[in-house]
Amino acid sequence: MLTLANVIWGARCGKSARRVLLGETRSSGHAYSVRGARESAALRQAPHGLPSSRLVSTILLDLWIEQWRRTKAKGDVLVVRFADDFVAGFQHRREAERLLEELRERFAKFGLKLHPEKTRLIEFGRFATADRKARGEGKPKTFNFLGFTHCCGTDRSGKFTVIRTTMRQRMLTKLKEVNLELRRRRHQPVDEQGRYVRALIGGHVRYYGVPFNSGAIRAFRAMVVRLWKKWLSRRSQRGYLRWDRMTCYIDRWVPPAIICHPYPSARFGG
Repeated sequence: MLTLANVIWGARCGKSARRVLLGETRSSGHAYSVRGARESAALRQAPHGLPSSRLVSTILLDLWIEQWRRTKAKGDVLVVRFADDFVAGFQHRREAERLLEELRERFAKFGLKLHPEKTRLIEFGRFATADRKARGEGKPKTFNFLGFTHCCGTDRSGKFTVIRTTMRQRMLTKLKEVNLELRRRRHQPVDEQGRYVRALIGGHVRYYGVPFNSGAIRAFRAMVVRLWKKWLSRRSQRGYLRWDRMTCYIDRWVPPAIICHPYPSARFGG
């Protein structure tokens, strides 16, 4: 199954809606999210012979949503898509529900359907916490997009912001892969292993190093270091590696876990 959609409504378009999706502190309105999935064309084709995962298929989806926005939406709408994932922002809840229903109908015409377990509509945004509290409900739900878990939060000054953290399951899966790879490389020269670890952690930090995610990237770095030390210590029966020597390897090969990306307000000049 290919992940298809996230839909958000309530924020104004332009900078404000982008701030809701990208973590700005001065967004306005509610936001709701719908996440869906469609079947992979590798398993079967649509009746009209157009594989759903082809580039042309996503372009046609973009055109359909753009036409829907222009002809049927009364409030502000924003759509952000990456490959087969997209997030759509709506000012009004009824329009988000209408898009979800018409999206299901549109897919059905081509023999496709949204995954019932991965499709949901959630309240999300600047006023979501207060409104849900007034109704006696819990905190706003979170949604995942492009490797991040998005949740409602506040910055140090108490203003609303979208908190983006590394998806827990994705990080655990990656650490399992790293453990197997370091095990495979344990008899390689330390410099060669060090270059692998440096590229691994550096790439992770450059992608996930967004504001409010410092705890997750530090945890990933620390776990990789511990795994590396474990397998360096198992190179032989007498190969236990002391931490004082491991510290030298860390200083040389392991980059720091720092925030690499600016706040959206700085990036968009808002």
